[in-house]
Amino acid sequence: MRPAVVFSAVPTLFGGDGELDVGANRALYAFIAGQVDGLFVAGTSGEFPALEDSERLSLFELALEEAGPERVFAHIGAPDARHACRLAAQAVALGATRLAAITPYYLPARPDELAVHYSRIHDAAPGAELYAYIFPERTALPVPPAVFAQAAAAAGLAGAKISGSASADMAQYVAESPGLRLFSGNDSNPAAAMRAGAAGVISGRSGAYSDVYRALVAALAAGDADEAGRHQEMLDRIVAVGASIGRVKYALELRGLGTRTARMAVDPPAPETAAAIAGLVAELPGVRPVPA
Repeated sequence: MRPAVVFSAVPTLFGGDGELDVGANRALYAFIAGQVDGLFVAGTSGEFPALEDSERLSLFELALEEAGPERVFAHIGAPDARHACRLAAQAVALGATRLAAITPYYLPARPDELAVHYSRIHDAAPGAELYAYIFPERTALPVPPAVFAQAAAAAGLAGAKISGSASADMAQYVAESPGLRLFSGNDSNPAAAMRAGAAGVISGRSGAYSDVYRALVAALAAGDADEAGRHQEMLDRIVAVGASIGRVKYALELRGLGTRTARMAVDPPAPETAAAIAGLVAELPGVRPVPA
């Protein structure tokens, strides 16, 4: 099995007034880039629908400075191709070489419209790799493996991030689109994703627990089954508290790496869940939790 690869779907950090905290985002990007393989910026975990274009571009610039173009996916997705094309061209002008774009959403799209959507984005930024982002629970647009394969071939896609229920079909996506780099949005077990043929995982939870993923990947690469099992058990416990932007931001706040402020409707964790998160953070090596 190939070594596990982890990119972090980083959250976007805001100050108490809800405005973008440039310094906090830079510090978070630098920390996470030192732990995992790279960053997926301004995606779902980054609350992209609530970001202005200038803010997304600012975040891309920060990430490129801290991690380098080969380690950054700049998510330029939008419900319409015109908007995504504009962001794609601007991201490339900043130095981005890997772009990701969520499928059209809100209104349904036929398979031929999907192919046209991505073809237009590709044409707007021909020098960059373009990855689709499939997340049916957020977009209400299922993209079966065969439909993705047709759109990818028509639009010259380099691969995709496959999240939500679609990630359960990773092996079929791989079979339908040989040669493309397909990343799983299911970050609960990186080794399992790699066994299914994924190029890696793009992980929302690693926004707060990147060191756990780093240790797990290192143990897997070393062939140390006992050590990998120990880190996977920790990850299982992280997974058990549930995945949400609110939970990740709460953990970051406890670690002194951000605040829980969000722009979108993100509920803070309930007291029992908050206590479980605090317990997990307290177990991380070298971490002294900040009082909640």
